[in-house]
Amino acid sequence: MRIPANLLPGDVIALVAPSFGCTTEPYLTRLDVSAAMWRKRGHPVVEGKNVRRADGVACSAPGKERAEEFMGAYASDAKLILSVGGGETMCEMLPYLDFEKLKKLPPKWFMGFSDNTNLTFPLTTLCDLVTIYGPCAPSFFQKKWRLSEEDAYRMLCGENHFEGYPKWSISKRDENHPLWGYRLSQPKIITPYQYKGPMHGLFLGGCLDCLINLCGTKYDNVREFTAKHPEGIIWYLEACDLNALSLRRAFFELREAGWFDNAKGFLLGRMLSAREEFLGADRFNAAIDILGSLGKPILFDVDLGHLAPSMPFLNGVEGSAKLEKGNLIIDYLR
Repeated sequence: MRIPANLLPGDVIALVAPSFGCTTEPYLTRLDVSAAMWRKRGHPVVEGKNVRRADGVACSAPGKERAEEFMGAYASDAKLILSVGGGETMCEMLPYLDFEKLKKLPPKWFMGFSDNTNLTFPLTTLCDLVTIYGPCAPSFFQKKWRLSEEDAYRMLCGENHFEGYPKWSISKRDENHPLWGYRLSQPKIITPYQYKGPMHGLFLGGCLDCLINLCGTKYDNVREFTAKHPEGIIWYLEACDLNALSLRRAFFELREAGWFDNAKGFLLGRMLSAREEFLGADRFNAAIDILGSLGKPILFDVDLGHLAPSMPFLNGVEGSAKLEKGNLIIDYLR
């Protein structure tokens, strides 16, 4: 695997908009404040041409222009390419990316969340590039960064030990609250299934909404990628819009496509829309009935997903994950 160099003071950060751009509040203000926070930490920030646009269908710009922005940032002197948002149609830029060229360029960090799975995942499986499934640029707006943002920065700087967080946000029903996603009031409960001790393997995953869309396309290189890694795969997975039945179908699709043939275990995050039972399906039996036959450990409701806070994850790095005193502990080997 190609691992980018640790982020150092003075390293440039390039902001790009491969999905939504920042055109409305509170994202505009948060983006400006976040950029200022990065500069205070010694990192010059440059913006791509699409960062403040909304000229595409549910995206910042047409797919070709978003791909051009990303390719330009990757060929620049920036050491971190940071997405400014998630969204809905990031997949439409993939046909315009030059993955062969990306393989030949020196490795650099790309970090993004949710719809950005459309880049964090194929960059790893197609280009052997380590990426970070982590917070987008506007999330760094607070004067004192939350633990999840601080962890993302520590990860970029070379830290390898990470622990879950004490509490999580209340529920999807808080969406209308101005600080929804930042009101952490619920005690955390991680539910194990078939778990007998630490999992060891290569971390790989992201948002299931995007992964099932990539499955079976020319951007699906999972079976070839996992075959090159006899250490096996620790899958970290979360979902945004999938309800409990959709979640069940997603697990079935990826299992039958052979994605989980080399699985060592599953870290399932807090599924945003699949928390309620639907026609007898829930997030627990969706995984147990479909993935349980693989005989691998499953941890439910880990600190990952669209219900904050969400741990950043290194895509394509070997390590271990364990449940200790009710908390998720991850140690990477790099």
